[in-house]
Amino acid sequence: MLARPRSSGTSRSIPARPGRNGSTSLVSIKPRQNLDSILVTVRAFYFDIQAWSAHEAERWAHWAAPCPIPHQELRAGAKRRRRTRERMADQTRQLQPLLPALTRYVEDAHATMAALLAAADTPPGEVVAVGSRIYRRLFTNADRRREQMHGFANIRFLDEATGKAINVTLAEDTMFWQWAIVETLRHTGVRIEELLELSQLSIRQYRRPNGEVVALLVIAPSKTDRERVIPVSAELFHVLARIIRRLTTGRPTVPLATRYDEHERVTTEPQPFLFQRHIGQRNEVMTTGAVRCMLDRVCLRLAEQDDRFTGLKFVPHDFRRLFTTDLVNSGLPIHIGATLLGHLNLETTRGYVAVFNEDVVRRYQSHLARRRAMRPQEEYRPTTDQEWQEFEEHFDKRKLELGNCGRPYATPCSHEHACIRCPMLHVDPKMISRLDEIETDLLARRARSEAEGWLGELEGLDLTLGFLVGKREEALRLSRIGPVSLGLPTPRGSA
Repeated sequence: MLARPRSSGTSRSIPARPGRNGSTSLVSIKPRQNLDSILVTVRAFYFDIQAWSAHEAERWAHWAAPCPIPHQELRAGAKRRRRTRERMADQTRQLQPLLPALTRYVEDAHATMAALLAAADTPPGEVVAVGSRIYRRLFTNADRRREQMHGFANIRFLDEATGKAINVTLAEDTMFWQWAIVETLRHTGVRIEELLELSQLSIRQYRRPNGEVVALLVIAPSKTDRERVIPVSAELFHVLARIIRRLTTGRPTVPLATRYDEHERVTTEPQPFLFQRHIGQRNEVMTTGAVRCMLDRVCLRLAEQDDRFTGLKFVPHDFRRLFTTDLVNSGLPIHIGATLLGHLNLETTRGYVAVFNEDVVRRYQSHLARRRAMRPQEEYRPTTDQEWQEFEEHFDKRKLELGNCGRPYATPCSHEHACIRCPMLHVDPKMISRLDEIETDLLARRARSEAEGWLGELEGLDLTLGFLVGKREEALRLSRIGPVSLGLPTPRGSA
């Protein structure tokens, strides 16, 4: 008879098996976090044997026994799931303020290694200054023999501050993929298996009647067996273009590679996967373990510089929760967020949102119910050409002096056109000079208000100036992302 698993929340220690020298030590056993899957599996196993014994009594009857897991234990699973949701929400709250530091670190680390790699022509023994650190070019006899045998040698530098030799060729490649993984995960919210299944064929484009081209990222069916499409932002397109440019360096197209599916236990057909690395003599798609190890190493290095990362780490699914939380808290309807994430149930998406007020969820659901009840049935019909044209014209009407407005379709401006304060405003980097003019005017008005003692006006101007600084920082960050030239493809067999 199977014993019921312990559901206590406290850990206990048991003596380990004696070692070779006869000594024993205590091993701490942590409580199980996911009891429900084990309880359901064991309970289903006992009931299956009972069902089989009814059809083949001569084979299964002597194995039939009462299930040791009562129904009350399964009813307690709802409480355990709430505790799990609270634990994951608390983890998301801890990681959310650390995400900017993580993205800034991987970007700076790759920029440093790229600058060192660009200094490969430095004579041996010469020093190179990158940022605030000094590096010395290394070229040993082993590097010379490798260059004679293979035609190239890895670029290596010595960090003068730490005295550590760095294989820049390998480090730059690793830093690039760390940056690409972090950026793709946080801008798409895809699962780890969906990330590794992305290929060049996943990038599509849609051309609107007015000539505007919209980039789309097609996510292959994975967990829910449901294909979905994610609009590609400017930052995400920059990342994808950098990946394609790296993979096509020295070749006309993205190389084909195979991927072993850990769930299906099969090897896929050769495809132009995006997250592949050149290992040895072949290109191999990254594994889930390799991606997790990359993120763990990044968090360990960050913990040496930032005490907030001590004891914390990012896993690929954390970016999915952070992506969902950011979408919903930015005003995106939760059912649209569920579509972008590929969730079939709205409750699943709500469980991903960490800092979303439960009262807001309840009121939003009641609002949807009232709106659907008041909407006439005639509206649930195929879209006409005129309605579709009005839908496309809506996006043209959202174009403003400073950029674009992201308000929902067929809704008026709810902030009385106070665009600087509105979170829906996306400033065009070309209008940074206009932001400077607005700031100069606001500072002049603030000086006048302070001189006249207009405290109410002064408080409002300080609030507007704070939003303006945030808008400028976002626009400056987008301005640093320049266009990436992918070159012209050449037919196979030419040259």
